[in-house]
Amino acid sequence: MQSQSVSTPPELTVVVPVKDEADNVRPLIDEIVAALRGKEAFEIVYVDDGSKDATPQILAAARAEIPELRIVRHERNAGQSAGVRSGVKAARGLLVATLDGDGQNDPADIPKLLAAYRAGGVKLVGGQRVKRQDSKAKLWASKWANRIRGWLLQDDTRDTGCGLKLFERQAFLDLPYFDHIHRFLPALMKRDGHRIALVDVSHRARTRGASKYGVLDRALVSIRDIMGVMWLIKRRRLPGSVTEV
Repeated sequence: MQSQSVSTPPELTVVVPVKDEADNVRPLIDEIVAALRGKEAFEIVYVDDGSKDATPQILAAARAEIPELRIVRHERNAGQSAGVRSGVKAARGLLVATLDGDGQNDPADIPKLLAAYRAGGVKLVGGQRVKRQDSKAKLWASKWANRIRGWLLQDDTRDTGCGLKLFERQAFLDLPYFDHIHRFLPALMKRDGHRIALVDVSHRARTRGASKYGVLDRALVSIRDIMGVMWLIKRRRLPGSVTEV
C-alpha cells in the first residue's frame, strides 16, 4: 500500500474496486478527475482485486501522472465487497464514494450525492439507476430481486445494487462485514439507526471488457444473503445515546 501523505486529508475518497478492467481503468480515472478536481478535496483509491491482465501496469502508469491516485492490491481475488472494504480502510477521507470499475457508473453524478449528503441528517446516499443499459435478462432478474429484497428488508430503495454510493467512512466500518455487503448497505445503515437518502443517477452501457457476474449465480447468492441480513436486522438492539458518566 502506498504511504499516506502528511498533508491535510481530503474530505472525499473515491473507491473503485477492479479485477481485469485494463481497458476501463484510465478512462474512468480521467472522468473522476474531471468531475472533482478544482471542486472538491479528494483522493482516488483503486483496489486491484488480484487482476491477471494489464490492470496493475496501467494503474501504475496513471499514478505517475495523477497525484490524487492511490493503489491498493489484493494478493488474490476476494470479490467486490472485499475490494470496497479494503478501499474504505485505506481511505483518508471522512466521506467515501464508491464506483463500479466497469465504467457504467458516471463519476459526474458524484456531486449529486455530495449535495444530498450535505443537505444533512443522513449517513448514506445511494444512487438509483435510471434507464439502465443492461441486457433484458439482467434487467428482469434485477427487477424481481429488488422487489423481493425490498419486501423482506424494508430498505426503501428500488436499486440497492447500484455501485454508486456515498457514505461516512466510519459508519461503513461499524457495519458487520460479510461477502456481498455492498449490495445491502441501505438496509444495514438503517439497522444501525441511520437515515439514508436516495438520488437518481445515470447508467451507461459497458463498452469495454466483460462482466464478471452471471444472472443465475447472482440470484442464488442473493437469496442466501437476504436471509442473513434479515437475521442481522432482527438481532440488532440499539442503546440510544451513549454517554460516559
